[in-house]
Parts: sequence; C-alpha cells; structure tokens
Amino acid sequence: MHRLEAWRPPLHGVTEVLHAHFDDHAYPMHAHDTWAVLLVDDGAVRYDLDRHERGAYGDLITVLPPHVPHNGTSARPGGFRKRVLYLDRDQLPAHLIGASVDTPAITDRALHQAISRVHRLVRTPEDVPAAEDLLALALARLRTHLGEPPGARPPGRATAHALRDLLEAHIVDGMPLSTAAATLHFDPAHLVRSFRREFGMAPHQYLISRRVDVARRLILTGRPLGAVATGSGFHDQPHLHRHFKRILGISPGRYAATAAPSSRAPASPAT
Repeated sequence: MHRLEAWRPPLHGVTEVLHAHFDDHAYPMHAHDTWAVLLVDDGAVRYDLDRHERGAYGDLITVLPPHVPHNGTSARPGGFRKRVLYLDRDQLPAHLIGASVDTPAITDRALHQAISRVHRLVRTPEDVPAAEDLLALALARLRTHLGEPPGARPPGRATAHALRDLLEAHIVDGMPLSTAAATLHFDPAHLVRSFRREFGMAPHQYLISRRVDVARRLILTGRPLGAVATGSGFHDQPHLHRHFKRILGISPGRYAATAAPSSRAPASPAT
C-alpha cells in the first residue's frame, strides 16, 4: 500500500513538498533537477549514490544533490515513511554538490527539528512567512554542514532597522523574505539573524504582531470581523482569531463586544 501527498507551497525556493509512506516500493536509479532534503520518520531507506551504498533513517538529514543519480528501497520489513523538501538549485551553491555526494547524511537534532517544523508550517498558507524565516536559517546551517564557512558578516542593527522599515511599508500586503533580501542585498538568513538580535523576534512574528495592532483599531471602528481580517493582512478570520487571542489573550469577537460604544462611533470634533 502506498500513501502519498505532494504539493507546491507558496514558499520561495521550494518546488515541491512530498510526504509518503511506501510499504514495498523500490525507486530505480533516477535523478532530480532539484536539491532533495529528506527526513525518514519511520523505517529506513537504503540507497546508492555515486556508486556508494548509503542509508537514511532516524534523526539523519539526507541531502541529495541535483543531477546525481540515486535509487532507494526499504532497508527493513514494513516499508518506510518519509518527508522531502525539493529545493530550487539556487537554494544551495553548486560547489556544495561534491560535499553532499561524499557525505549526504547529516546529524544535527536542532536542524532536523527546524526542517520538520517547516514541513508542518507549509501545510497552511497563513504560516508560509514563518516557514520562510525558518527555512532561511535551516539552509544556512545546512550549508555550514556541507563545508561552506559561516557568513563573516555579523548581525547588524542597520540591517535590522532597514528590514523593519520594509515590513512597516507592507503590513497588510506583506513582503516575502526573499524579496526583502533582494531589495536590501543581504542573504535571507543574515536578515533573520540581524532582526532577531535587534528586536528579539523573527520578522514574521513582528509582522503578525503589527497586523494584530491594525486589527484592534479596525475592530474599534465597528467593521465585521471578516473585513477586519482581510483589512489587516490576515489570511482569513480563523487566522486573525488564532493570533489575536495568542497575543492579546482575548478573541476578536470578545474584544469587539467589550469595546466602549464611543470607541466604535467617535463623536464629531467640536466646532
């Protein structure tokens, strides 16, 4: 029996997400035009890469480079369950292909947890900004494991404030991290690290908090909550409800119900 779920999320750099459970499938030799970052959640996979036998299992993170043939079959009875992020070739430098062929398996519990969380976040469109922040940091860590020296540029205050200014200009419509990185001419991971160091939160968390702030003021004008959600940049009303209550400790509906009538219909200024 095979169970498979595949989709293309609205996440820059990710061409496909694949979640699959195979009882008896064996992949023949094949190649991708993308990087594949593989987590095996149950069972174990035996595969050949560049004429060497390899294994993927447990907490290992397996990085398969583009255009390098490989196969795959279950190493144990009962099959295997896996999750894969297929990444555009430009998400990792081409000069790291050799390192990933030589050492495709990486042991790093924190990185494994981060990639696993990206898989959870990309299931819902409203969580894609959080996934983008997290993926940028995960890829920077992955590059280090593959032998690329860490970025020499330390997190900077000016960088963080420039990113905050961009976010402030796009509270409702949003700005993907990849676009901000291209605008400011910095690596996405550098932007996230700088922002966290300066403001104590990730860029997507700042954006969500500001959207809640906008939503509060819209609620006080008496707008319907559905209009408040879209007018403050949230995906829909449940998305607004989740973050509004998490940050303010009260649901948008209760906030609207307890608001003073004068705040919903301010008096005209005296003349």
